[in-house]
Amino acid sequence: MGKSRLRENIEAIVVAIVLALFIRTFIVQAFKIPSGSMKETLQIGDHILVNKFIYGVKLPYFDTTLIPVTNPKRGDIVVFEFPEDPSKDFIKRVVGIAGDVVEVRNKQVFVNGALQDGPYIVHSDPNIIPGSIEPRDNYGPVTVPPHSLFVMGDNRDHSYDSRFWGFVNLKAVKGKAFIIYWSWDKDNFDVRWKRIGRLLH
Repeated sequence: MGKSRLRENIEAIVVAIVLALFIRTFIVQAFKIPSGSMKETLQIGDHILVNKFIYGVKLPYFDTTLIPVTNPKRGDIVVFEFPEDPSKDFIKRVVGIAGDVVEVRNKQVFVNGALQDGPYIVHSDPNIIPGSIEPRDNYGPVTVPPHSLFVMGDNRDHSYDSRFWGFVNLKAVKGKAFIIYWSWDKDNFDVRWKRIGRLLH
């Protein structure tokens, strides 16, 4: 009887682990925000959930999509492997998709000639840097290549993004951020209760 109960417990634990790994690999994964490049949309210490299924079921380690669903759209907040160091995950907002022409002129972003604006965009530095010095405020125009994305942080003056290191390959995209499930302000040792449960747009 003891062995039977032990076996049942072991089986239950194994099933729970397999289920958790399946969910983390193919459906939902948790991430923590380590930097302020997406302020004010995301704060340092926000913990988010990322929908990994929305862009298709991907086979881990093989860069293969088993079940294609849809591709990221302009405005999506995506988590992806940092092109300069795939061991790191970055989170940014999609500004341009394949075929789009992206240009930054004096901090203003244009996609296919149309000015891109939104309440989530933050500029905290009034200075405008010439494109000959660095691409933060003046960049392009560039055409987004096939199977790629152009991404930027909402905190436009303090984001290391596609303006500096180029495009994100669709194979590197892990999923779409959709909700803040926990938020911790470590500087003030405080829980940001009002942020918990906030849907991301």
